[in-house]
Amino acid sequence: MVLKQIFDTDSSTYSYILVSNEANAIIIDPVTKDLEKYKNIFQELDVTLIFSVETHTHADHISGSGALNEIYGSKILSSLDKMDSRAHRIQDGEMIELDEIQIKCLHTPGHTDDSYCFILESENPNILFSGDTLLIGGTGRSDFQNGCPSSLYESITKKLFTLDDKTLVYPGHDYNGLTLSSIAHEKNHNPRLANKSKKEFIEIMTNLNLSYPKMIDKAVPLNKNFGMLDKD
Repeated sequence: MVLKQIFDTDSSTYSYILVSNEANAIIIDPVTKDLEKYKNIFQELDVTLIFSVETHTHADHISGSGALNEIYGSKILSSLDKMDSRAHRIQDGEMIELDEIQIKCLHTPGHTDDSYCFILESENPNILFSGDTLLIGGTGRSDFQNGCPSSLYESITKKLFTLDDKTLVYPGHDYNGLTLSSIAHEKNHNPRLANKSKKEFIEIMTNLNLSYPKMIDKAVPLNKNFGMLDKD
């Protein structure tokens, strides 16, 4: 398997491309602005894009899943509850399988109510694509899109932190030039979580005083249709 990590400088978003031994590909959290980057990678590796996977409905960038579906016919996998021939609604515990690649879907609400993380179980050590649920030395915010600090704490401590300590963590964002972490490192060193009670975590999250996301009013409506204008 080949794994590529692509960074979007405007939103500090990481997208991930996984390529199977049969030259079939999965992309996680594509950004519309970076479509040319992805197309060049697909061409360079001579692969076929099969799945486009969304960790949640993003507020800071426009999803590229809809555009990739139009270009490549790739199936969109997300938690959005909608009847759509382009998409499949994932469920907690569901397995995504593509050749030798096996990915488990984990519903991890808290950043948003539709947040998912994905565990690549066909690698040793396993790899966690944590979206905005767990970041390196932080977490996603929980003050919009039905976010909830209590749910976020439960998702991280009862689902993600029960994974093997050696599990690698590839986040949905990073703002400090970091590319990956591990479950053990985040358990022991994440300042919002290490040795923090649920009450302490909720207090931290409640008092972040973050600014209103500058793209949320444009991004969320578009991303409910996978980054595309609704034709209806």
